[in-house]
Amino acid sequence: MEKFTVLTGIAAPLPMINVDTDMIIPKQYLKTIKRSGLGRHLFDEMRHDENGAEKADFVLNQAPWREAVILVAGDNFGCGSSREHAPWALADFGIRCIIAPSFADIFYNNCFQNGILPVVLPQAQVDVLMDDARKGEGGQLTVDLENQEIRRPDGSTVGFDIDPARREALLKGLDDIGRTLEKADAIVAFEEQQARARPWLWPAVR
Repeated sequence: MEKFTVLTGIAAPLPMINVDTDMIIPKQYLKTIKRSGLGRHLFDEMRHDENGAEKADFVLNQAPWREAVILVAGDNFGCGSSREHAPWALADFGIRCIIAPSFADIFYNNCFQNGILPVVLPQAQVDVLMDDARKGEGGQLTVDLENQEIRRPDGSTVGFDIDPARREALLKGLDDIGRTLEKADAIVAFEEQQARARPWLWPAVR
């Protein structure tokens, strides 16, 4: 998983509440277990018409937001079903950070497993960053995970809180499996000790 340290780039404004996972990646695209290739279907029904052509009025179809790496969104982002394809599609499109007043719990957790930083801020601060995002290239944001702050175009900063363990995992580029493998030596030592102490439980080791 790619490390998340400092991210600078265009932020796309999506001032919609209750954006659910079916809006993020519709159900017909859930057949694959590959994490790549889903970006072209991100927000498919909002981005494309029935013939597959882009809808000109959707923000991610407009320059410069089609190059966005940050999404500033409304309350309860990622609600609905628990499909992990939703963060897969966002990451494949290039979105590495989502800023919103709140997230659905499962979606929030899935983001950390896929290298995406979900930032929870009060509505008033989200509104300020939404205004920055509407400026396009002139409103680029910098998200600094190590210092837990977002730097605005005018030089001011907005701080954010994050669970220390999740922060450390993103900084190192580790999902839950990677975090477990960091303790591989301790796991092996424990298993060897258990095999000696209770050999009847470890027939394959004897």
